[in-house]
Amino acid sequence: MSLCNFGQGGYEAMDQGDCVAKLLVDGYNMIGAWPLLVQRKQQDGFDAARRELIEILANYSASKGLDTHLVFDAHGVPSPSVQEAVTDRLSVHYTAFGQTADTYIEKVCAQLMHRSRRNHRVIVATSDRVHQLTVTGYGAEWMSARQLESDIHLIHQQSLRRRPRRPQPARRSLMSGLDQEAQEKLMRLRFGHRG
Repeated sequence: MSLCNFGQGGYEAMDQGDCVAKLLVDGYNMIGAWPLLVQRKQQDGFDAARRELIEILANYSASKGLDTHLVFDAHGVPSPSVQEAVTDRLSVHYTAFGQTADTYIEKVCAQLMHRSRRNHRVIVATSDRVHQLTVTGYGAEWMSARQLESDIHLIHQQSLRRRPRRPQPARRSLMSGLDQEAQEKLMRLRFGHRG
């Protein structure tokens, strides 16, 4: 199943042949907007916040059936562009030195616009208003960092409700392991009756 038709309630499942949904996420934008990731960054640094975001999006992408590309700026580090496949549904892209996540995402949107739009659906997650306007100009949909965070939380809650509850094992007490005569003797001792 793949997900299409972004609307008030989020995504609706459709047959894989009907739609390929690609989610492009501006990584540092999410880290700066989600309270959980802001806190992680402040406590443990950018690497820890990136790792947590990657883990969150790996679970989300698998649950939603999205082809997700998480994009991080080179962030002042003189390095070439690097792409890592984390799962079959999530890849992480580190832009080349001098390229922003915004320009990388815009380039992907432009390339997809020139392909057959019938089978492609592109959603960009960013709270950068100028970037939102640019990607919608390419035909992509956008969602804010808060909307993505909210949808992730909703999906997590739904998965918890669907998970079968394990029956609680019967409490085993000392009494339950004793035969009837031993239980009676123990009860008499407990209440001070000898005999």
